[in-house]
Amino acid sequence: MKKIYLAAGCFWGAQAYFKKIDGVVNTKVGYANGKTEDTDYTRVSNTDHAETLMVEYDEKRINLRKILLHYFRIIDPTSVNRQGEDVGRQYRTGIYYTDENDKDMIDNVYRYYEDKFGGIVVEVKPLQNFILAEDYHQDYLDKNPNGYCHVDLSLLNLDEESYSIMKENNTERPFSSELNKENRDGIYVDKQTKEPLFSSKDKFDAGCGWPSFRKPIGDSVDYLEDHSYGMDRVEVRSKSGDNHLGHVFNEEQGLRYCINGKSLEFIPYEDMKKRGYEEYMKFVK
Repeated sequence: MKKIYLAAGCFWGAQAYFKKIDGVVNTKVGYANGKTEDTDYTRVSNTDHAETLMVEYDEKRINLRKILLHYFRIIDPTSVNRQGEDVGRQYRTGIYYTDENDKDMIDNVYRYYEDKFGGIVVEVKPLQNFILAEDYHQDYLDKNPNGYCHVDLSLLNLDEESYSIMKENNTERPFSSELNKENRDGIYVDKQTKEPLFSSKDKFDAGCGWPSFRKPIGDSVDYLEDHSYGMDRVEVRSKSGDNHLGHVFNEEQGLRYCINGKSLEFIPYEDMKKRGYEEYMKFVK
């Protein structure tokens, strides 16, 4: 087992997120890298500790790189002393390590996000101290499901490639999605938010290598001008999650919504009622 200590703003959401990741075997919230060897929730701003999550993980099941990629999913690495609505030095971001051998991997991932954002403000330091938080803070959101959380826990629905496409606007390889050949009746929903987006009734084989549709369901998508890669295109994004889906093209045969399969989840018609999509069955048949 290995450990890494992650300051990600309010530690309630960070713990709720990481404890659900396969390979993470234990989590504890506490206060790290402050000026004193003792503190508590009422004194943390004075002792300059950061709300921090201890992540213990099985290196045979998940490596540090994946842990850190998950970490950067749930923070704004450009925000100084603030995450979500929480403001103060105790909500700063930081990666605190106990094994010097981890430093190279931390630096590697750090440089990736530094280049991506043009500069980030995440601390990277050896762990100096870690004081366990009070019992009521441990697994807080399990005990208080409606408690405040700046971390979007629905991001757990996304594998690494889906996250890269939906949140970083990348594109899957053509003909790589199983949904490209999906011919059953049903609906296609946003993989993260589960918002209904497209119906099988409007799906067709465009031969382009990506699932293609003539139109979305209702006003479930937004449109943005996209001038990347020297092209003039119209990007399609889901309304509820603001997730990148693909592009729409106006062709002689009509509109073609060219969508990444990794952005979608397919719900078969026979499962729609039990999955809570009964009102959308009319869009399929």
